Order: sequence, then C-alpha cells, then structure tokens
Amino acid sequence: MKLSDYVAHFISKLGPRHVFAISGGASVHLIDSIAKHPELKYICPNHEQAGAIAADAYSRASESMGVAISTSGPGATNMITGICSAWFDSVPVLYITGQVSTFRMKKDLGVRQLGFQENDTLDMVKPISKYSVLIEDTSRIRYELEKAVYLAHEGRPGPVVVDIPDNISRAEVDVSNLVSFSIPEKINKPVEYLEECLNYLKQAQRPVLIIGWGVHLSGARQEALKIIGQLGIPVLLTWAMKGLIADDHPLFAGTFGTHGTRYGNFTVQNSDLILSVGARLDTHEAGSPLKDFAREARKLIVDIDHAELGKFKALGMDADVLVKSDAKKFFEELSKGVNTIALPEISSWKERICLWKKKFPICPKSYESEEALNPYVFVRELSATCSDNEFIVSDTGSALAWMMQGFPSRKDQKIIHAFNNTPMGYALPGAIGASFALNRRVSCVTGDGSLQMNIQELSTVIYHNLDIKIFLFNNHGYSMICQTQDQWLDSEYAAANEENGLSFPNFVSVAESYGFPTWTISNNSEISEVLSEVYKHKGPAFCNIEIRPDHRVMPQLKFGHALEDPEPLLSRDELIKNMIIPPIFKSEH
Repeated sequence: MKLSDYVAHFISKLGPRHVFAISGGASVHLIDSIAKHPELKYICPNHEQAGAIAADAYSRASESMGVAISTSGPGATNMITGICSAWFDSVPVLYITGQVSTFRMKKDLGVRQLGFQENDTLDMVKPISKYSVLIEDTSRIRYELEKAVYLAHEGRPGPVVVDIPDNISRAEVDVSNLVSFSIPEKINKPVEYLEECLNYLKQAQRPVLIIGWGVHLSGARQEALKIIGQLGIPVLLTWAMKGLIADDHPLFAGTFGTHGTRYGNFTVQNSDLILSVGARLDTHEAGSPLKDFAREARKLIVDIDHAELGKFKALGMDADVLVKSDAKKFFEELSKGVNTIALPEISSWKERICLWKKKFPICPKSYESEEALNPYVFVRELSATCSDNEFIVSDTGSALAWMMQGFPSRKDQKIIHAFNNTPMGYALPGAIGASFALNRRVSCVTGDGSLQMNIQELSTVIYHNLDIKIFLFNNHGYSMICQTQDQWLDSEYAAANEENGLSFPNFVSVAESYGFPTWTISNNSEISEVLSEVYKHKGPAFCNIEIRPDHRVMPQLKFGHALEDPEPLLSRDELIKNMIIPPIFKSEH
C-alpha cells in the first residue's frame, strides 16, 4: 500500500467525511489518496488559512476531528493562523503538511533552503501545537499518526501537525509491519479538594457558577446542566459557552468581562463565592489587574491545565481552592457530594440579579426608536428569526461583541468563534467547516473588514451550494479599533476606516458576482421582514447590514482597567449587608 493511501485510511477511521485541502507539489499524493478513498471527500478552499480554519470549525461543530492538508513552504505557513486558533481554544485538529523529499532537505548544511519550497514547518508550529512530527521513516507512520491523535485529545486538547515529505508519502509500506502506538494506562485519581468546595458552597450567600469552554471540551454539557439544577445558583457563561442555557433561564446571570453585560459584571463583582469550571479567567474575562477580580469573593477554580491554575498567584490573584481536574469528572463527583449537604437560601441574591438585568438591559427600548439600524436590535431579531438549534459562526471585533452581548440565546442555539486568537476572517471559512460537519444550515455573522480577509471563500460556498446565510455588518471600517482610538487617541482613526486608509468594495455587487442572492437592511423597521425572507430562501444567501460608522459596543471597559472603577474594597460582610452596586462602567447607554 502506498503510504499516502494508508494516511487516507487512517483519517477515515477518525470519523470525518471531509478533508480540507489545497494542492501543491508536496501534497499531491496525499490529496490523490483522499480523492480515491470511498468514505472521504476533499474540499478545496481558496487559501490555506481558510482550510485550516474550516478544519478547526469542523472539530468545534461535530464529534469528528477536523483535518486539513497543505503543501510545503507557503502552504504550511498559511495554515498557521488556523493552527493558532485551535491551539488557544484547545481544539483537537489534525493538520498534515507536505514537505520536500528527504534527500532535498538542508538538514545541517547551514543554508536557508535546499529543496524548492522547503521550510522548517516543525520549528514554526511547535509552540502552537500539542505535538508536531516530521515523518522520515515510513515504518513510523502508523505510530506517529496514532500518537498525534491521542495527544490531540488527551488532557487539555489541541491541534497536532504531521509533516510528510513527498518521497515518504509516495513510498510503499507493508501495513502488517507498521509499529503501533500504545496508549498509556490512565491512573484514576479521586477529585482533590472536593470537601473544601462543598464546605464553601454551604457557607456562600452570594455564590456564582462560572462555566467555560473546558466543560464543552470534556464532553460535560449534560453534567453541567445537571449541576446547575442541583446547586440552583446564578450562572455566568464565558463567551465560548454562550447558549448552554437560554438567556431567559431563571439562573442565567449573563456574560462577564471587559465586553460582558453590565448585570453579569455586577454579579461577579458582588459575589462572595465563585466556582469556576473550565474557564481560564484571563484578562478579557477578569479585567486588569487580576487581584481586583471578584473583590472579596472566595474563588474555587477547576481546570485541567496546571499551568492555568498556577498563573493566578503569579499574577497577584489569590484563589482559595485550585482543583486540577477534568470538568466532567469534577461535575460527576460534585453532583454526588451536593446531595449530602444543605445549601443556603439565596433568594435575595437571585432577586438582586434580576433587578440588575431589568435596570441594565443590553437592548433598551430607546434603541428600537432609532431610525437607522441598531446592531443590538438586529442581533435580538436574528435570534428570534433563526431556528431553535441554529448554529452560528461569528467573526471578531464589534460583530462578535454585539453577538455575545445582545444575542438572546434560546434552547440549543450555538455560537462559535476562535475566541482567544480571534482572527479577522474566521467566520466565513468557519461557517464552511461547520456546514460540512453538520450537513445543515449555518449562519455566518461577519464584519466588512473581516470578510475582506477571506472573501475568496464566497466561491467555495457557491461551488458546493452550501446553505449558509451570511450577514455582513457593514459599517465601513474597523469600529472596534475606532472605539479604542476614541479612548486613547482622541478619535484619530488612522488605518481604521474608509476616510483613513481602508478601502472596501461594493459587497453586494461582489456577492452577486459570485452567484449569491442578496438583501440589504438599512433601518430597524426592515429587520424582521428581511430576515424572514433570507431564512426562507433555500441555499446560500448574503444579507448586507448597513450600520452607522459611529455605532459602538456598549458597554465596554477601557483596556487595562479592572471590572470596576477604583474604590475602597468592601468586606464580604459589608457587601452582603448593603447589597452594594459598584460603578463598573463609566459609559452609559
């Protein structure tokens, strides 16, 4: 069997039906083998970055592992943004890169390059992958592929990269003699500090449960829902977990952080106990400095990565209990323990959060009376119009913040993005990957700047007639950057809008040239009717959303600030007694 045929066979056993691939001299045998495999189909994006992102989204959207293939040199380097996205969000993805033949490698000659399009792919991807390996011995292909896939899923997941030289990929192998990888035996240890967590929960008067992406990665969504019901305490979700429970769930307390909801930040900052599971609590979520996060709350933090747990002390935030555990296992053990304790009555705490939600709505009625389109009104209507189980891929910047703040998730609606690498241009190829993974309709929410980064993938949508609804926030610039320039640079918008260096096409004309039917929404009164038309249309659709350039994300915390304005810290007893509402944000609706 040709080695590339074995690679295709191996991929088919992982579960994906599609492989995202751009051909090149060092990858032709690999792609040819994919093409000839009866259970696989290759999908040709128009840029390796898009292929890498599509594979990342394929993994996020399904139980199967996303796979992308590129050639050597620029093909491999073009994939790096997608690999980073999978790395920072802990997504298991298999990336296979072609490489020049082993006899054309520079090795220790000291030259920059010997073979045509030779590149030190491994050195570049090592810091952003769970495992990376160059195949130089054909007998090791099974071992290395099995090891890579195991490591991609073991512990904190992440992407893996297998670099295969051209002469290796076309070599013949005896499958019966290939060395296999032995999975290390797992030691089943009990969850540490569970009793401490239970004791603190028994004492808490204003507790909060924070649920992060690690819960999804551990396959613990159902266990999380069970523990929410058992504990009966307010729940804050990180952006990646938005949609785990509906926004109208009685325990949902919002999202939190520098671009979170006001009521979510009031909740976390006034809590007296935080149980955080599977969330990194980075500066985007906790603000700066970390020591001011949740002020006087006891902090119980559960994470599978010991380095993430270790960072808190180094960055000045005290944590009462640090639990290194898989989220699913922790929830299972906690669920048993909760049945043995009496939890305090916290109705006044829940009522206070309800008051904050009413006092600080994300989309107040005044937004609806605006003649021009308001993005918060649009995302609210988007949620109401799309299906209960809509799968949405969002891009970065204001588009993402508006969606995370103002999209009222209901039932099984899910929103994905590369939340930590957060590259412009993720949404369109991400929607393509999700569409192939799910084999159903996907909504794509992007911005004008972001769409430009991977606009060539419009042709991929049309070629495969994918049922992707593209919604373009068209505000003629980088509004999130403009908002930063408002805060720091006296609204000097260098390199941030059409008046200062940026150039955009007529997106509607571009979409129509690719073959999309198009719609445009320019004011609030049109939203409901046009959205209904877009979703009734079968197949690809492009909807241009005209937004005033001066629309901003509200609320937003100025970069580098804590989640509250500097004030004397109040003790836990004083917080409980006085029900203090701290002035978190200077900006007003």
